[in-house]
Amino acid sequence: MKYIDEYRDGAVIKSLADTIRRESKTPETVMEVCGGHTNSIFKFGIDALMPETVSLVSGPGCPVCVTPIHYIDTAIEYAKRSDVITVTFGDLIRLPGSGGSLERARMNGADVRVVYSPSEALSIAADNPAKTVLFLGIGFETTAPLTAALIDEAAAKGMTNLVILPSHRIMPPAMQALVTADDIAVGAFICPGHVSVVTGSGIYEFLARDHHVPCVISGFEPADILRSILMIVRQRETGDARVEIEYDRAVNAAGSRASQDMLAKIFTLVDGEWRGLGVIPKSAYAIRPEYRQFDAVARLGAVDIPARENPACICADVLRAVKKPVDCPLYKKTCSPDNPQGACMVSPEGSCNIYFRHGRG
Repeated sequence: MKYIDEYRDGAVIKSLADTIRRESKTPETVMEVCGGHTNSIFKFGIDALMPETVSLVSGPGCPVCVTPIHYIDTAIEYAKRSDVITVTFGDLIRLPGSGGSLERARMNGADVRVVYSPSEALSIAADNPAKTVLFLGIGFETTAPLTAALIDEAAAKGMTNLVILPSHRIMPPAMQALVTADDIAVGAFICPGHVSVVTGSGIYEFLARDHHVPCVISGFEPADILRSILMIVRQRETGDARVEIEYDRAVNAAGSRASQDMLAKIFTLVDGEWRGLGVIPKSAYAIRPEYRQFDAVARLGAVDIPARENPACICADVLRAVKKPVDCPLYKKTCSPDNPQGACMVSPEGSCNIYFRHGRG
């Protein structure tokens, strides 16, 4: 199958791995910031093919994982209201808050519905005019345009009973925070593929220019990732840090102008809290004032609940690659995909979930 078989060919994989081992002489820490890449690396055993000079680490590439606990606490409080229907993607329903989850709230009678597309929220709102339909919009630049399009369409239709609680984040400020952090030395990035389809490659230029950090936008098949690592190795060995596109069958320099225009129309950038990274300036999308009628906090009121993290969970350190999932005292004991105690175990894109499914530790 095109774009599958040719990227999983054993001879190609072996050749790429051999070339990386032969050409890599300078020790380097390479971070991927996409849960899809993390999953592929462990699924195909790419980390086991690396020489001692190449250390692969996983960063904050899982949107559920980086969602702050205050967000889920707020969503749960809204969901408890009898006049609210909460609409969410599947992973988020199991994310632990300070005192439960949306799944637990649903068990206790809250009307919480799982959807696969933001557009489904429009139908639910149309079918339930006496209810306030709350859509929980999370994710990076990949899903943010879908939430923006939802708001745009709701405004065009004059829909008054739909509100959005956004927790969309953008990757470049987080990558900036990682390369300037004191507790981990990130030497290069495998940049996210799906995000880059929307944004284009230019958003990473500052990393190469200002921090001399090689950046390669990668696809998700094993040959993609190995080729991206080889491109990074060659940049490092020549001392020529730049942004390259390995995933050129989907990504270009400009990105999706339609998506970018939709984001600019509906959202504005504000400071945003990331689990594990704290508040990062200009890293979150907020709804513009002219669309304030769709802002859940403006319509439903702020929720003031002191956030309480599980003190034994080390998800914050895992997201910064300071620790690995196997370092957590809860891992494979009380914490598993069936019973997640922390955010990194909830989603299939979370590092703890990936480690568990692929038998690590």
